[in-house]
Order: sequence, then C-alpha cells, then structure tokens
Amino acid sequence: MGSSPTRGTLFSEPTELAIKRGWINRTVLGIGLASLFCDLSHETATAVLPAFLASLGASAAALGAIEGVADAVSSFTKMGGGWLADRLQHRKPLAVFGYALTTIAMGAMAFVTNSWQAGVARTLGWFGRGIRTPARKVLLSAAVSPEHYGRAFGLERAMDETGGLLGAVVAWFLLQQLHWDFSRILLWTMVPGFLAIMAIGVVVREEKRVSVKKLSFAHSLKELKPDFRKFLGGVALFGAGDFSKSMLILFAAKSLAPGMGTVKAAAAASALYVLHKVFYMGFSYPAGHLGDRFNKAGLLTIAYLLGAVMGLILMFAPANIYILAAVFILAGIYVAGQDALEDALTAQLTGIDQHGIAFGTLAAVNGVGDFVSSIIVGLLWTHVSPVAAFGYSTVLFTAGAWIVWRLRGVAKAKP
Repeated sequence: MGSSPTRGTLFSEPTELAIKRGWINRTVLGIGLASLFCDLSHETATAVLPAFLASLGASAAALGAIEGVADAVSSFTKMGGGWLADRLQHRKPLAVFGYALTTIAMGAMAFVTNSWQAGVARTLGWFGRGIRTPARKVLLSAAVSPEHYGRAFGLERAMDETGGLLGAVVAWFLLQQLHWDFSRILLWTMVPGFLAIMAIGVVVREEKRVSVKKLSFAHSLKELKPDFRKFLGGVALFGAGDFSKSMLILFAAKSLAPGMGTVKAAAAASALYVLHKVFYMGFSYPAGHLGDRFNKAGLLTIAYLLGAVMGLILMFAPANIYILAAVFILAGIYVAGQDALEDALTAQLTGIDQHGIAFGTLAAVNGVGDFVSSIIVGLLWTHVSPVAAFGYSTVLFTAGAWIVWRLRGVAKAKP
C-alpha cells in the first residue's frame, strides 16, 4: 500500500485527503444512512412477506424456496459485483443501480398475484442487493484511512441494524393503520428505499480512481493474498456452524412453552429476539472501534468464541427465561463483532485494488455457510437432538476461531 504508483494499479486510494479529514465524513455518513433506510425498507417487507404469500395461497415450502433462491442469487452475485467494482473507475453508479433495483423490485411485490411472481420480484431485489453490497463496501473502505476501517464498518453495521429494528416497528404500525393491506405496505417500502438511493447518489462522494487493473474474474481470485485465503477458511468453518437466529427463537418458544403456555412463550421468544437485535446494534460500532485500537484477528477470535460459549450454554444450561436472555445477548454481541470485524479485516488483509472481489468473495463464503449450517443444524435437530445440533455448531465455532487466531500477527492495529 505504500509502494510507488505503477502502470495498471491503483494509486489514488486511500488518498491523503481522506486521511487528513478523519473517518467521519459525508461518504461514511451517506453509506450509513443508505444502509439504515434500505434495511428499514427490507425489514418492513420481510415482516409482512409470510402473511402476504399466505394470502396468495402459497405454502410454507413456497416461502422457503423463494427465500432460498433469493439468498443464493444474492450471495453469488456479490462475487461478480465485487469483481466489477474493482474494474470500474466509478463504483457509485453501480451502488445506486443496486439500491434502485432492490427498491423497485420490493415495490413491484405489491402487484403480484401468485407465488412465482413474488419469487421473481424477490430474486430481482436480492440480485440488486448482490450488486450493491461490494460496491458500497469498497466506497466505504476508500473513504477512510486503514486505521479507521473498524470504526467505519462498525458504524455502518450499527446504522443497518437500527434500520432493521425500525422496520419491524414500522411493519407492525402499518399493519394496524392500513388494516392488513399488504399491497399498500409493500408500496410504502419504496419510500425508505428511495431515501437510500438518494443517500448513495447525493451524499456519498467518490474520488476518481487514476488507474484500474483489468483482470479476468479467475485472475482476480488467484491474486487474493494467502493470508486472506486462510482467513476465508476460518470464516467458512465458523459460518458452516452459524445457524439462523430463527432457530434460537424456535428453541426459546419450545423451551418456555411447558411453563408459560404456547402463546406467551411465542411472545417471550419474540421479545428475546428484539433483545438480540438491540445488543447487535449497540455493539457493532464498539466492536469496530476496538478493532482499530487492538488486533482485529484477536478480537474476531473472541467474537467467534462467544458464539461457542453460547452453544455450550444451549447444550448444558437449563433453558429458563434468564438463561435464554443471556443466550440472545451473547448472540447479539458475537454477531456484531463478526460482521464489523470480518469486513474490517477483509479490507486490511487485501490490497486496495482487490477490495471489491475480496468483499464479494467474503459474502459468497458467508452465504454458502448460512446454507450449509441451516441444512445440517436442522437435520441434526430433527433427527438426533437440539443438543447435537448445538454441539456441531460449537465445534465449528471453535475451529473457525482457531484459524482466525493464527492470523493475529498480520492483523495488528496500526498506531
């Protein structure tokens, strides 16, 4: 990063201007606002999607297929989107396009009349998500100096989660005010979606790149640094055990039902999930800030191990309301550290001209991990026991932590 400029390589990022003006600037704030508004839009739509599809006569299997296909498209589009972001002189138009496509697709859901049309709209929206995510992260990493990666990504995650919490509240409010008119609610999601587009298009400032490498997709992957490849191995192991938090909600509801009754247990489980989201939001920025002051790999190891502690508690502790509250809090903290520090460490372990493909590859690895963990944890839970499912996750959490811990020598915070 400190080498002299050479033909075919980037030498304009991060600029001295970005370093002098500090990490809080209009680009960081604009990207944070875009994440907030977009997640507000997305979570509002997601909250009403199951009931909306049920009103169209869609089955639970159809909902699962729609979400599974959309998530898969998003994960692998991020790799292509990241590669494209590295090849373009201006990445902001790519991010604007992605946000616009997602917003339009979510609004189009209001006009669908059957489940396959809903699936097409959801998939198009998540295709836009795959396009915009690496471009957004590249813009963010280019807007700050390397010693501020953690804070910038931590703030973006915190604002994203704030939007998610607001989305759940807004969905509940609109359902009451609009008398369960799903089409009007889905159309409403275009309002925060449009604000996200404006935040990226107007507030974010991108400085021109002087020179860009024109590498093929395969060559871009081959050029990723060995330390980053090792890091991806740790992320993959951890991700293969990192089950969906809907599993925690299910576990809490079933564990509390004998003493509280089914309805109250379901309400308590939902409240615990809100608690999880609050801690996720609250710890995202502190995790990134600590990553800038200390060793990012060491701190990410701690976050991964907190996941392992959560697994041990689920395996061996009595499942009362207090123990479950501790579990949901631990889940919020470790996910906050995971999301903020994985992005910051990705930016630190790769060259500036590789940030797009690196962020895209990280997202794809996480996407595959989500798929694998959901399948295996679900099968173990159903055919063996919840203890076996959580034991599987705990082992992989620990293995992923061990690999990341070995990278602490190349992930030292800069003074």
